[in-house]
Amino acid sequence: MDARRARFEAQVLPHLEAAYRFARWLAHSRTDAEDIVQDAVLRAFRGFEGLRSGDARAWLLSIVRNCHANAYQQHKRRAAVPLPEEGDAQSAHVMVASEPDPESLTMQRDDERTFERLLGELSQEHREVLALRELEEMTYREIAEVTSLPVGTVMSRLARARTALKELWLKETEGEPSGVR
Repeated sequence: MDARRARFEAQVLPHLEAAYRFARWLAHSRTDAEDIVQDAVLRAFRGFEGLRSGDARAWLLSIVRNCHANAYQQHKRRAAVPLPEEGDAQSAHVMVASEPDPESLTMQRDDERTFERLLGELSQEHREVLALRELEEMTYREIAEVTSLPVGTVMSRLARARTALKELWLKETEGEPSGVR
């Protein structure tokens, strides 16, 4: 065994389990994670001389992340589904639209309008934090900066605002059949 391989095994292979766990979180599949880790270890071995820092774990996990991204892109490109043969009932499900139908879109728009109207019924302080968090997707710290409030106050106002909005929503939709508003 040459010195390069011995160094690689000593520095990188102890982090193999961490690489696999990370790949499992990314891929959500045991077999895909195994493929990703195998590809990552091969790439790591080929580029081992390029490891400048002493943190082999972070370096290997970065390679795992990149391998997952590459595998995901390749999967997306190959995701074409052939059309079913005539009379093939088992493959007919591929003909179902993946986009929402007009009725679902209308119901979604109705829910959005109801949400906006109910949001307008909240107090200014509740409406402000809820809009910044849910519509603008700001962090608690960012909301605190915008509103000049402590983070704890932002969190408690946001909890009260969500509760108030939920109560208004339930009151609004109580007793109505699903899809009729």
